[in-house]
Order: sequence, then C-alpha cells, then structure tokens
Amino acid sequence: MNFKKNDVFVFLSYFRGHAGLFAADIAFAVVISAIDIAFPVLSRHTLNGILPRYSSAPEQTAKAFAIVVAAGFALYFLRTAAQWFISYFGHLFGVYVEAAMRRDVFTHIENQGFGFFDKNRTGKIMSRASTDLFEIAELAHHGPEDLIISVLTLGGAFFVMMRIRWQLALIVFVSLPVMVLMTHFCKKRLMKTSKEVKSQTAEINAALESSISGARITKVFTNEEYEIKKFAESNASFVSAKKIYYKAMAGFRSGMDFATHILNVLVLAVGGFFIIKGKMTVGDLVAANLFVAAFLQPIRRLTNFVEQFSTGMAGFARFRELMETHEEMAESPDAAEIKNCRGDIEYKNVSFGYGSGTDVVENVSLSIPAGKTVALVGLSGGGKTTLCHLLPRFYEQRSGEILLDGTDTRNITLKSLRKQIGFVQQDVFLFASTIKENIAYGKPGASDEEIEEAARRAEILGDIQEMSGGFDTIVGERGIKLSGGQKQRVAIARVFLKNPPILVLDEATSALDSVTEQKIQGAFRELSKGRTTIVIAHRLSTIKHADIIAVVGNKGIVEQGTHEELMKKGGEYSMLYKAQMHTEMENEL
Repeated sequence: MNFKKNDVFVFLSYFRGHAGLFAADIAFAVVISAIDIAFPVLSRHTLNGILPRYSSAPEQTAKAFAIVVAAGFALYFLRTAAQWFISYFGHLFGVYVEAAMRRDVFTHIENQGFGFFDKNRTGKIMSRASTDLFEIAELAHHGPEDLIISVLTLGGAFFVMMRIRWQLALIVFVSLPVMVLMTHFCKKRLMKTSKEVKSQTAEINAALESSISGARITKVFTNEEYEIKKFAESNASFVSAKKIYYKAMAGFRSGMDFATHILNVLVLAVGGFFIIKGKMTVGDLVAANLFVAAFLQPIRRLTNFVEQFSTGMAGFARFRELMETHEEMAESPDAAEIKNCRGDIEYKNVSFGYGSGTDVVENVSLSIPAGKTVALVGLSGGGKTTLCHLLPRFYEQRSGEILLDGTDTRNITLKSLRKQIGFVQQDVFLFASTIKENIAYGKPGASDEEIEEAARRAEILGDIQEMSGGFDTIVGERGIKLSGGQKQRVAIARVFLKNPPILVLDEATSALDSVTEQKIQGAFRELSKGRTTIVIAHRLSTIKHADIIAVVGNKGIVEQGTHEELMKKGGEYSMLYKAQMHTEMENEL
C-alpha cells in the first residue's frame, strides 16, 4: 500500500462541497497569524517609541500607552473569537469531509460482489470506515489551517526581524532549512510506521468482531483462554507497531524542540552583544524575543502538521486502496430492465469456479419452466448453492449462459434481475431491530396491513401476537431472541412481501426439528404457488412432489426427472433416497 502523489489532490477534492466553510476557516487562521505578528511590533513600538517619552510628555505618553494596551486587548479578543471559530467550525468542516468519505466507502462496499466479502474480514472493513477516517478528518481540519498559520507567521516574523536586525533574522533563516530537512526525513518514517499501526488496529478490530460474533461457540467449547491468548497476540503486535511509531515520533519531536528552543539562546547571545556595542536597544531585543516566540509557535504547528499528515494520509492511502478494489459485478452498457418476468430459467453449459481454483460446477445444463418447482439434490459440495447464486449474478460464470425468459442474465440490469428472485436460506440473517423492520426489508415502505398479511401467510402472525412487543419486538443480534422456526418464518414473510416470481429455498429447513419443519413446509407451499421455485433439499422426502428433481454430482447434473421416474431408473437418486429412508427408519427404532 504505497502513498501516491495524487492522493493529496483526491483528498482535497472532498473539500469542494464545503468550500465556503473552508475559506472562512482559513480566513480566521490568517487573522490569528496577523495578530501573532502584530503584537511584537506593537510591543517594540511601545518600548522604543512611547515609554521613553514619558519624562518629557507624561500625559500624552499615558494616553498613547492606554491606546496601545486597549489595542492589545482588542486584538486578543479578536484572536479568541477567531480561535473559537476555527475550533468549532473547523472541526465541523473536518466532520463533513469525514462523513462524505464514509458515505463513499460505504456505498462502494455495498456495491461489491460476493467475492469481495469472501476475501475481506468484517473487522478490517469496519476499521477502514471508522478509525482511519477519523484521523483523515483531523488532517482535513488542522492540516491546511496549521500550514497557513505557520507559513504566514514565519514569513511575517522573518520580514519584521529583518527590519530590526538582519543578523537576528539570519539566525532564524539558517535554522529553518535544518528544521525542514529534519521534517522531510522524519515524515517518511512516520508515514511507514503509521501505516503499520493502522494495519495492526484493523487486525485487532477483526479479532474483536470474530470473537464477539462467535462468543457462544467459544463458551460451548470452553475456549475463553484460547481466545484471550489469540487476542493477546494481536494486541502485542499492535503495541510493537505503536512502539516503533512513538520512537520515530519522539526522535522527531525532541529534535525539533531542541532546534527551536536553542534559537532563544542564540538570539539572546547575539542581541546582548549588539546592545553592549550600542547598536541595538533593549526594546529591539524584547521584540526580537517575542518574534522568536511567534516563530516557535508555527514551528510547533508544522511539527503537528507532519504528524497529522503522516497518520491522516496513511489512513487516506488505505481508504484509496479500498476504493480502488473493484469486485462489483460488471453490467453491460446495453443491459435492460426485465419487466413482467414469467420465470423461465435455462442453464446452458454453465461452468464456474471460485478465484483461480478448479470448477465447482462444470457444463451444467438445466431447463426450469415458469411456475414449476425444481429440486436440486446430491452430496454436499456438489455446487447446488453455487448454481443458485449464479442466477442473480452474485458470482459470474466462467462459461456458458443463464437465460431468464430467453434473455442472458448478463444483459439484464442487476437491480431488476435481483428483484425477480427471493431467497430463503438455512442460515437466516435478521437485523438487530424489530420484527416489523425485518419483515418490511422485503419491501421498504410497506404498510402495516401488508406486513401483517405477509406474517399471516408465513404462519408467524400468531407467534408475533403472543409476544409482549408484538411487531415491535426486538429480535436481537442476528435474531438470537427468536427460535430457529420463528426466524425462518420471519424470513419467509420477508419474501412474501417482496413477492418475486422466482423463489430459491436453500436447505431452509434442514436445521429444524420435524414438527417445526412441518409447520414451515405449509408456509413454503403457500409461498411457492404460482412461482418458479428452486429447492435445495437435504431431506429427500420433502421434495418428492417436485416437478423436476436434478441430482447434482461432481461433474454437473448426473440425472433428472420426477421422483417416480428416478426411482424406477435405479440410479444415484434412488440410492440416495433408499439410504436416507433406511437411516430414518433406524433412527425411529
């Protein structure tokens, strides 16, 4: 993950939508810089031009001195107001930039294909959308502001010191390149170590997400100590990365502090020499020291800027890397929406493999007439679920065609294609919200009546009405507060609400007991009416009445037909069915 020069320009492009706020922030930063330069000038004028006249003109001197003091108060009241503005609105500007980036990265993630989520851990993705972006926001606010204030204050202080005593200005001028070189060399090391810290932070977030999600499994196997040890290893790597980063930062800061503070000694020595020689006044030396103080503040700001730039741009490089990862499903420019879908499906010599691996399905051909029910059976790992995932183009086949109503699915817009298909899977995912919101996910904006009707048809309405919260019952993380059967029926209600012409049931009852399965089978029969239905079944007794049963083997579909036809044939399906019936009879005994 290398930092690119154009990263800065892409980063600045996020400022456009808030240009007015950014300009105001910079304007107030200029005001602060101007006041920091003005006060030493005012002090010098007071010490050299006003106070020495007191013995000869006390009243005029007192009035002039009072005006100077009042001007000083006014300047610092103005500086306080400017500082408040950039502290509040400047940070707000940073938040706007952060929010825009988070919007873009979230939209980008949402548009990725299944392959992206197969390769990236949730915790790492979350780290890039949260921790990294926070530091980018800090850079967006403080970076330009600190840079502007530093450059203007340094330039102004140097110019005025040239007017006081060029030798003192020369001391400052000579020290500046040394600090710039020190900053340049330290910045590269800080950038490198900051990236490593972010990488280790992402590892910790991934470990946390994994451990918390699997907390119940951990307790089942009493592996708490193992998880703690595993997390400790990630934590130790994070500490090591932080140590290296802080070591680089400590060297940078201490070196800069020495270079800046030694200026006070040099200015005092040279200024004292000129006073002894009668070539400089005490007022000039006081003003020069004030300018050195004004000079030190922007140097410290520049130091902070280098640190913020290192951490912020390291985060932005990771942001760019994620944004440049494209695993979206390609959509043909000529793709058209599918309307009034009948549900005729045809797989023609379809082959597919994950990544560069061997094919999971090979030369599969299967015709599914509209409104018919097709059951895919066979041993695990044969590619049944993969075939179903290829239909809505969650993955792209390597070869062959998949036709929907005679049109290649690659020539149909993804959104309209996926609207035609409803999935009910074995591992039901429910959002940690209410039952109502989970059902309504099938049709955002659905009325209460539509949601209730979907629940009734899914045979979950009675259960919901018995709950204290009714439809407003919180289901918990991944629906943990509901039973397996209830979660399945909420998922079925969600599909009822979506009302797609094509239905995929992916081993949707294999994890349930027989009684619960019987209840859900009724909901499935209701849901399947008038729809093209693909059923992946583990229990062959549940798909005996399917219009077509296709046996999927290692090399594709090995046989297909009705239950009666396949039993008469005495092939693989017949052997699977008889073996399963024999096992069930033994279990009953």
